[in-house]
Amino acid sequence: MFGRKNLFHDYMEQYDAKGSRKALIELFKVLDQKENERDKYLKDDDPLLAEFPYVNGGLFADEDIEIPPFNDTIRELILQKASDGFDWSQISPTIFGAVFESTLNPETRRSGGMHYTSIENIHKVIDPLFLDDLKNELKEIQNISVYREKKKKLEEYQGKLADLTWLDPACGSGNFLTETYISIRRLENEVIKEKTALEKGQVAGQISFGFENASPIKVSISQFYGIEINDFAVTVAKTALWIAESQMMKETEDIVHMNLDFLPLKTNAHIIEANALRKDWNEVIPKEQLNYIMGNPPFVGARIMSASQKEDVLSIFGSKWKNVGNLDYVACWYKKSAEIMNGTQIRAALVSTNSVAQGENVANLWEPLFEEGIHFDFAHRTFKWESDSKGKAHVHCVIIGFSFAPNKKEKVIYTDGIGESVNNINGYLIDAPDIFVESRNKPLCDIPEIGIGNKPIDGGNYLFTEEEMIEFIKKEPQAERYFKQWYGSQEFINQKPRYCLWLGECSPNELKKMPLCLRRVEAVRNFRLASKSAGTVKLAERPTRFHVENMPETTYLLVPRVSSEQRRYIPIGFMHPSELTSDSAHIIPSATLYHFGVLTSNVHMAWTRVVCGRLKSDYRYSKDIVYNNFPWPNPTAEQKSKIEKTAQGILDARDLYPDSSLADLYDNLTMPPELRKAHTANDIAVMQAYGFNIKEMSESDCVAELMKMYQKLVK
Repeated sequence: MFGRKNLFHDYMEQYDAKGSRKALIELFKVLDQKENERDKYLKDDDPLLAEFPYVNGGLFADEDIEIPPFNDTIRELILQKASDGFDWSQISPTIFGAVFESTLNPETRRSGGMHYTSIENIHKVIDPLFLDDLKNELKEIQNISVYREKKKKLEEYQGKLADLTWLDPACGSGNFLTETYISIRRLENEVIKEKTALEKGQVAGQISFGFENASPIKVSISQFYGIEINDFAVTVAKTALWIAESQMMKETEDIVHMNLDFLPLKTNAHIIEANALRKDWNEVIPKEQLNYIMGNPPFVGARIMSASQKEDVLSIFGSKWKNVGNLDYVACWYKKSAEIMNGTQIRAALVSTNSVAQGENVANLWEPLFEEGIHFDFAHRTFKWESDSKGKAHVHCVIIGFSFAPNKKEKVIYTDGIGESVNNINGYLIDAPDIFVESRNKPLCDIPEIGIGNKPIDGGNYLFTEEEMIEFIKKEPQAERYFKQWYGSQEFINQKPRYCLWLGECSPNELKKMPLCLRRVEAVRNFRLASKSAGTVKLAERPTRFHVENMPETTYLLVPRVSSEQRRYIPIGFMHPSELTSDSAHIIPSATLYHFGVLTSNVHMAWTRVVCGRLKSDYRYSKDIVYNNFPWPNPTAEQKSKIEKTAQGILDARDLYPDSSLADLYDNLTMPPELRKAHTANDIAVMQAYGFNIKEMSESDCVAELMKMYQKLVK
């Protein structure tokens, strides 16, 4: 960028480690000086230093830059490792940004929710937001055969490219901005190529488009705006854009066969160092001048935000916004984007954790914004957000394109990168009406109530592995009758119970005969007394009892609260009253075969996949969102009987493999054919009870119908 190849290497090679620091100080000073302002004897004193051009742009203007002393290792890194044999002029600006950003303290990256962005993922945002349309528009112009019309359209199109503006309000090291700039400049280079070819054809042997006296380039990095809280990332973002500008200018030079002056830098990207949630975006770029908002805001969950981040959330949503404490940090960027976009033609697309399209967050965030007039233009359903960094971040994300402006084209939902045109995109990113499933304490339909299992608050004193229990009983045989199998979600799915010492119904006389049990009771009492919660301290008065006790006297249904997304069905099953369930699972007392059949069907799973929350990407089944809002069918007696039979068929198929856990049975690779067949039969029976077309309905169609049923039930 700064003169001939290896100029920096050759200059620094003159100095040993001790002299390198002073050499860099002198270099930075020269790079910030116009040639006519430099020492007139510089060429005689140091001809290599004099070769460096004046850069401008403020990149080397900071006199407070700290340059530490060098040693031989650092000198070797710069001269050999970073210079010899590597052509930095070809480096991807996004890789450049990732390299520098990776040097930040890991805790700084984690607390700030910073995640690197690959070029592939950037295009998932910018292509449907604007780039696809611009490419298609250029193709139409290229197909014009009339000279004057084509020339006029090319000029107008290039002017349009030069008038567009972009804002990334969480720009990090500038990957979105640099990749967008490169993409727009490549379109402009296509225009310049077309104009050059057009003129050649019109005037044989001449290129005459006014390029001789002025640059053919109209697109500028000054069209790109960013807000970033980290000062180091701000500088990296600006530098990355300058690198991109230099590289694209070289491509233009190859087209027009002219030397274009890159230095001194004449344009500057508007990258502002600020907290984007406290900064007025109109001060960065007035909304009347803005076309697109895009980016990858911080991924920080509601439960792990810092105190200052929580204050940011309250500053954006206010205390009156419903359930604001459950919103992830990224929700603030959607809200603030909506505020600046309202009443304009601005379109936006943001990457965020998939929590914004799941569970109660959908109603909390999107219902008020939809009421204001926001709608979704396109969306990428949940996918893993890969990165270009060494320590790759695997975050489960969605991309949502949204606006107030009317749609001029079809809405598109992308699943695994494949787009499908749809009529509408609702808050759950499905083609269905704009319906919001809100938290509900009781079921909408006439079905058994669901609850959580037992919650001891015992500091682990009542819970044992099988080996620990056996050892305990050896020392205190009378305790054997008080042990019960203990199942949470994972214990149930893997069929490996722990064991609970349940002394809640043990008489004081009996308890006093068991000193080891008494010791456990005392430990629980002390654990509760040490709590900061007044309720837990109060619970110390009855140390043999649990905080929550839910022990049905008859067979009950267990539904894991967390299950892998890799399973087509969440494994649920019946439990004997002697088996205790922990609060990591839900239980449904009085559930019948019919209830089991519907809950383990593809219909209920389709509903669950859309409205449930997620733990990473795993299903997080909730009673207040998933179960209590689920619209049940109204089957005939014959249909209900059929579901009961197919439900029993599932249980019978499981019994064929007594040595296999539910994790084994519901693994897509190892699921037995008998069980798969039984589930298919049950799916058909349940769909028939709903009146759904088995052959023609997709899972999305199914959920859309369930949403309509839900809406009627709510009304």
